[in-house]
Amino acid sequence: MNSTVPDILQLLANDVRWELLAELSRSDRRVGELVTLTARPQNLVSYHLGRLRAGGIIHERRSSADARDVYYHLDLGRLGELYRKSGVALHPALIDGSAKGKPRPLKRPLRVLFLCTHNSARSQMAEALLREQAGLQVVVASAGSQPSVVHPLAVQVMAERSIAIDGQLSKHMDELAHEQWDIVVTVCDRVREVCPAFPAETRTIHWSVPDPAAATGTAAERVAAFRAAADDIAQRAEYLRAGLGEGETPYIFQKEQHEG
Repeated sequence: MNSTVPDILQLLANDVRWELLAELSRSDRRVGELVTLTARPQNLVSYHLGRLRAGGIIHERRSSADARDVYYHLDLGRLGELYRKSGVALHPALIDGSAKGKPRPLKRPLRVLFLCTHNSARSQMAEALLREQAGLQVVVASAGSQPSVVHPLAVQVMAERSIAIDGQLSKHMDELAHEQWDIVVTVCDRVREVCPAFPAETRTIHWSVPDPAAATGTAAERVAAFRAAADDIAQRAEYLRAGLGEGETPYIFQKEQHEG
């Protein structure tokens, strides 16, 4: 048996990196936000973000709202794969499932709202995917700051997953902002900047997903952009769903503890 500690476990065995991953497991973040949330110096946060990037478990993407900003995203699928492989390296019986496991039941369905600019693609796909994955666990809706119509390529790629969204309608977020939501997820950098204020008890999350409608090139390349967005959102929604039923207080609502 190889007695060398797997790289992923060495990467995780650091207090600062663990705090950063805990924050990124819930929402995409900018460096300044991570500095505030972890109460760590910016140079230290940047150093450890570099280590996590080199380890292949977080990625960065320029904000489509302000190119000077960079959002960091934790690839939970990749982290889970590496973590499971490290367990197998110790003993073959330590093969865990994935986020596809059956969650614990909730006392009531959680209300989840997805927001993007036009409510035409990303938020519509997110709404349909979470509804498909979570079923009666959630009441889910989507809206936009400048609603238009559901994009035909979003309809197409979701149909490839046997999910119909051609009956969904684009809505302005003002129509839904007054309702009570447990979780609000912005899937667009631009809408995050104009997102209305929600009560303190509402959990707000950001997913920095590139706009597939902005893709150029051939018809095949544009379809590929929508498929990539659907894949990204599907994985994120899967982990969101998995965190909804963790005991009396769902994982997604657990209060983070930070030490300076």
